[in-house]
Amino acid sequence: MKDRKQRSNHPHNSRVDTHSYKNRHIWVWVISIVALLAVAGAAYFASVYFRTKSAVDKTYDPKTAVKTTGEFDGKKKLLMGTDTGALDRTEKRGRTDTMILAVVNPAKKRYTLVSTPRDTMAQMVGSESFKTEKINAAYELGGAKMSMDSVSKLINVPIKYYAVVNMGGIMKMIRYVGGINIRPTLSFEYGGYIFKKGKLTHMGGAGALAYSRMRYDDPRGDYGRQERQRQVITTLIKKAVSISSLSNLDSILTSVSSNVRTNLPFSAMQQIAMNYRSCANSSSSDYLHGYNAMIDDAAYQVQPTSELQRISNLVRKELGLPKETVSNNETFQNEKNIANGFSFKSEKTQHYHIYDYTEEGDN
Repeated sequence: MKDRKQRSNHPHNSRVDTHSYKNRHIWVWVISIVALLAVAGAAYFASVYFRTKSAVDKTYDPKTAVKTTGEFDGKKKLLMGTDTGALDRTEKRGRTDTMILAVVNPAKKRYTLVSTPRDTMAQMVGSESFKTEKINAAYELGGAKMSMDSVSKLINVPIKYYAVVNMGGIMKMIRYVGGINIRPTLSFEYGGYIFKKGKLTHMGGAGALAYSRMRYDDPRGDYGRQERQRQVITTLIKKAVSISSLSNLDSILTSVSSNVRTNLPFSAMQQIAMNYRSCANSSSSDYLHGYNAMIDDAAYQVQPTSELQRISNLVRKELGLPKETVSNNETFQNEKNIANGFSFKSEKTQHYHIYDYTEEGDN
């Protein structure tokens, strides 16, 4: 299995290679709202409309295109699958350090962000043969489609749309909107920046990157980092949809066109901006709570069946879908491992075995 030597996100594990991490670290967020922050006023300013359309058209990835007719009329709930990866790298896509599922609920005028830990054990849906890897390998192995399909299967929710955002683009976006104000969740120093817990702090692009990147000194490890990432994302969205951001529209659109890839066409983006703009000011967040385990010689986050069901219920409720029992490779592996002595209640790090789901499971 590839990348078995990569260490886990669990706060009690050792550090991973810093150079590799920095080169790969890319961030994800709800691009549809930010990319089209000016579309609501486009009917009044034709030049704004065409500049926005030109920039967004450059982000469109036709290889993963899906039909969107009637999807974004404001009467249905919007689900976007978001993942990360290096843009315009033909030799290697790279792994996704952060994967965030975004659900927009127009009826309740809010959106929800759900993080999937990068080391989560998951089936690579779409692979030529049965393969179980860390979820962050999906983008490297099969691009956006495999990422969407793997997360969709993991928690049993439909995912059709995605946005890939390069971290450099996020830094520029924050700078172009004039920075963001955040109250840090803990005190720490990283990359030359000092953050004090609870103290309202103005962050530019580099400062926000430092705030959201640190994980080694966080008692909660990668889970703490995920919380800070969602905090930066929600703050950025609120700032980006404000009228004050229009003064830097050209810079924002340039950043978007060169740092974003999505399978949403401009027409769908228009409808999102018009019909879901009111959802930008209210948000909630959650994440999959994994259990640390060893698979072969690598540390993974294994998700208990009860946790997969909890997150599935949460997302499906926001989508207006009925609850369904999660039944997939992960629940099958959990059942087999528990039958052979594995316990999710144990405080010890245990070995977790991968059984052939193709032959024994209901694949």
